[in-house]
Amino acid sequence: MTEKFAVDLGKIATREALYPKESMLAVEERRRSLFIGIPKESSFQENRIGLTPDAVKQLSDQGHRVWVEAGAGSPSKYSDNEYSEAGAKIVYSTEEVYEADIILKIAPPTYDEVEYLHPGQTLISALQFGNLTGDYINALLRKKINAISFELIRDKSEAKPVVRAMSEIAGSTVMLVAAEYLSSSNDGKGVILGGITGVPPSKVVILGAGTVAEHAARAAFGLGAEVKVFDNHIYKLRRLKQNVGTQLFTSTLDKAVLYHEIKQADVVIGALVPEDGQLMCMIEESVIAQMNPGSIIIDVCIDQGGCFETSEVTSHSRPIYRKYDIIHYCVPNIPSRVPRTATQALSNIFTPIFTEFSKYGGINEVLFMNEHYRSGVYIYKGSLTNGSIAKRFGMRYKELGLMIAVRN
Repeated sequence: MTEKFAVDLGKIATREALYPKESMLAVEERRRSLFIGIPKESSFQENRIGLTPDAVKQLSDQGHRVWVEAGAGSPSKYSDNEYSEAGAKIVYSTEEVYEADIILKIAPPTYDEVEYLHPGQTLISALQFGNLTGDYINALLRKKINAISFELIRDKSEAKPVVRAMSEIAGSTVMLVAAEYLSSSNDGKGVILGGITGVPPSKVVILGAGTVAEHAARAAFGLGAEVKVFDNHIYKLRRLKQNVGTQLFTSTLDKAVLYHEIKQADVVIGALVPEDGQLMCMIEESVIAQMNPGSIIIDVCIDQGGCFETSEVTSHSRPIYRKYDIIHYCVPNIPSRVPRTATQALSNIFTPIFTEFSKYGGINEVLFMNEHYRSGVYIYKGSLTNGSIAKRFGMRYKELGLMIAVRN
């Protein structure tokens, strides 16, 4: 009886119907090889690239294909040979690199580059809301693609990792720029950024209390400068004081106090965060005209219209101009001044994202499983899914959550 029971049990156990085939198949199919294309940037003074050779090697070792357009890494001082040795295929035309399933760019594709996109493709790039037009969105929609703005991507802590990383770089860099142009070698006022024993410290005024302000304040304090920060958000000012860990002067944007400090400052940094596409403060030309000659204005918000009435866009090749004998540095995309550092920071963010795409089987599944990625999606399967963009240009949009739930 026992023997018969054992035999029958063995037969039952070996029946195919009892094996959870569907579950095994799902696990097997979840991991997916990705096909990533990295075009050469053609936009004005964009020197960054999305992945370092080390990151490409990591992805290649996982079985992913990475195509890099020839010369794409040159502005960040990465050679084609480094990418080739890491496992990437070097392609020699823009059209060819756009054959990839996933396109990783830093600047948004130009209208000419949009023509290379094809249905079902996923585009990951900046969107640059300050320069966005309805015609551009319609051009992308016609291509029936998925589009992700990396400025909008949030992590599990609800922070925006790309924005934070680039803001940290910009904040640290602006103080180096200020020190450079305050020196007499650049026809500045000939003062050190900071202070030494027996000499009053230089004065730095920062508009805004976000990440740029935090890192600018840290750098300035490290050099011994006197720093004063203005913002209308009390919670940001409080957080900044806690993070910097010193007795930092903070104030709301009280015009009487603010204008007095600007007139006395050696360095004024505009680093306000736009709200609903608008900057909350604009410093009038009459105030700038009363600043001390040789002082410097650095407008980090120039790509959003600028914090100062006298601001005009400059470039990395011609970064400054003078008005009322005040040096103006109004270069958009400050992280491109140090593109290798910026590329390493971006690569640290994008590499895990691609690994997660692969783990869950592609963009459709990763959006279904991970809600924090959805914030970056503004086009999904050829439909606009971002309510703010739709409202701005009077366009229709679909709820991304509902589209993902259907998963057709």
